[in-house]
Amino acid sequence: MGHYYIGLNSGTSMDGIDAALVSFGDGSVDVHETHAHPYPAELRNRLLTAVRNPDRCTIDEVGQLDHWAGECFRDAALTLLADAQVAAKQVTAIGSHGQTLRHQPDADHPFTLQVGDPTIIAKGTGVTTVADFRRADLALGGQGAPLTPLFHEWLYRRAGSCRVILNIGGIANITILPADDRQSSGFDTGPGNTLLDAWINKNREASFDHNGSWAAQGTVDDNLLSRLLADQYFHAPPPKSTGFEYFNLAWLEAAGIAGIAPADVQATLCALTARSVSAAIQNFATDTSDVFVCGGGAHNAELMTQLQAALPGSQVDSTATVGLDPDWVEAAAFAWLAMRTMNGLPGNLPAVTGARREAVLGAIFPAD
Repeated sequence: MGHYYIGLNSGTSMDGIDAALVSFGDGSVDVHETHAHPYPAELRNRLLTAVRNPDRCTIDEVGQLDHWAGECFRDAALTLLADAQVAAKQVTAIGSHGQTLRHQPDADHPFTLQVGDPTIIAKGTGVTTVADFRRADLALGGQGAPLTPLFHEWLYRRAGSCRVILNIGGIANITILPADDRQSSGFDTGPGNTLLDAWINKNREASFDHNGSWAAQGTVDDNLLSRLLADQYFHAPPPKSTGFEYFNLAWLEAAGIAGIAPADVQATLCALTARSVSAAIQNFATDTSDVFVCGGGAHNAELMTQLQAALPGSQVDSTATVGLDPDWVEAAAFAWLAMRTMNGLPGNLPAVTGARREAVLGAIFPAD
């Protein structure tokens, strides 16, 4: 058995799979190779259609998406290994998050659904695969999300310095790492890139707002921003998690956007992310000295500028300043969670998810 681990992750943008080949030391992670594996256009369109129209997504469609996504996750891992010139036998395990189709932790019968058949990954790569990370936490009354805070704690917590790790994917979440011996905490703050991406896609047929340049051209509509920030989610206490099931274009349009210039809506959505994140940090981590940002939002210059302006008492930087490229933090986290599972160690933080206790996460799918 080797000492490498592979992490595979795909977020709410559904543009493809982030794959990272890593190894772990004592409180450190080495990233040896990375690979961004795009989804075929047809698969991405079908995934997006499924999540946007859940009432019309059939069981047959879910089954086919599960298989096809599994093949893509497998191919991402195989390409990563080929690029690194590392043999499968040198890898202890793959940690695959899968592609979320639906996350409903507060339903009458809570559930979370990720596709990307891990058996296809394990058998196709020859590497034992750990997947289905979220449901053990749900079974214990938790939200099943966010799951990266324990990794953030292991990697970034430092005595004497209150740090916040801010992941801005489709949804934004924070991990609060206190300066003293208080327990780490965290939660989903609300939309990260999901509304920004959806709005520019609708109006400009672009997949994302490069550097936030379109948002920077617009003017924030204060009335619209106030209506959006009045939503109950922002005022609900943690633990809490959310997704594109909640924060989507229908949610935006219900707030009343008629007559507002599209660029001004984009500017307002950028401000919404910055304001909701900063409010969460100011309310639950008042003594924060440093905010380290990972995920795609770390590349949005306009958003990063707004975050710094909204958090004048903290320094806002990318996780690159503390040794890990912001694009690969999530993939590294699921590699680390796979290592935890393989060693029979818990992977959740009940203070974050609300679960009744710690739990070993996921299921192990052997390669042979």
